[in-house]
Amino acid sequence: MSDFSYIDHLECTICGREFPYDGLATVSECCGKVLFVRYDLPRLRREVDRSIFDDRPSNMWRYNELLPVTDAGNVITLGEGGTPLLDAATLAREVGIRRLLVKEEGLNPTGTFKARGIAAAVSKAVEVGARGFTMPSAGNAAGAAAAYCARAGTPVKVFMLQDAPDANKKESIVAGSELNLVDGLISDAGRISVGIAAEQGLFDLSTLKEPCRAEGKKTMGLEIAHQLGWRMPDAIVYPTGGGTGIIGMYKGFQELLELGWIEGKPPRFYAVQADGCQPIVKAFNDGTDTAEPWPNAATKADGLRVPGPFADYLILQAIRETGGGALAVSDDEMVDAMYRLAAAEGIIACPEGAATLVGLERLLADGSIGADEEVVLLNTGSGYKYLDLLRGPEE
Repeated sequence: MSDFSYIDHLECTICGREFPYDGLATVSECCGKVLFVRYDLPRLRREVDRSIFDDRPSNMWRYNELLPVTDAGNVITLGEGGTPLLDAATLAREVGIRRLLVKEEGLNPTGTFKARGIAAAVSKAVEVGARGFTMPSAGNAAGAAAAYCARAGTPVKVFMLQDAPDANKKESIVAGSELNLVDGLISDAGRISVGIAAEQGLFDLSTLKEPCRAEGKKTMGLEIAHQLGWRMPDAIVYPTGGGTGIIGMYKGFQELLELGWIEGKPPRFYAVQADGCQPIVKAFNDGTDTAEPWPNAATKADGLRVPGPFADYLILQAIRETGGGALAVSDDEMVDAMYRLAAAEGIIACPEGAATLVGLERLLADGSIGADEEVVLLNTGSGYKYLDLLRGPEE
């Protein structure tokens, strides 16, 4: 075992069966479900003090002990992570809450939080022998995959939705990926991607169908705790499509608690979805442990157009175990909130990120979140990729 990473094994999230971590891993052989990376936390607690992170470079790899790559030389990075946790004092006054913070993920490489997960997944896969990849995407994940595979010197075949933003198509092309446009939903792109990967000996990077993208997303939670002086906020409002961020952050907070590096309860997670695609909201309200695929999914927020998230059971578990909730907002409300975030705080948010502001106001109105609490909104990407949603000077 390397001291760069304290990785110990992989674990099925359904039955708990353990698997080795030194090969290309997809889903669990036993249940066909999500695998979690598990670390030797007792040894890490004995050997490492959290203060070591303070003087390291401000990117996600500063937390390398809690990431899956075992050799520092195998890290493929463009400087992802280390994004600011902005104090949104003006908006806090407007909505009537004691403290409002925005985790600004639009400042990542390729402009979204997808950089974190893709960096971790590509780094680990290359470390254990992957020589090429496939990636289904509604847009931003494909752009990140193209960039990180270019950095790694490995080919990637991207399967992107036909109506994805032009910015995502262009960034995939300019970084040298093979772009394939799919007329359908992300589930259709996923099926094609998995099939091509199996046929051509490539490694598929589909959301939570390999264990390491969640580890990269986990670092958002590690950073939030670190940036708050090793404590947790009361609640996190998160735009939820595939849900890797909620799952990863919840896992990260649990690991920090087990290490004794923070105290208390994990923040309540609130999942915000689009009116036109809200499978998690329906499942939460119905009291079910899994979500039925949402029919005729449609929304301007491409990252929220995931009709049947593979890890639905883990998203719902994180929401319920933390005492959070799930709600849906309209596309028009999201776009309006893009203007409000920019005008009040200078944050040019993507529609998915702006949806969290709408969700917060609704949660304040119904008493789910109290006015005396500290809340973090996740802006998952840059609004500069969605300029077509905004008015021009001639309009």
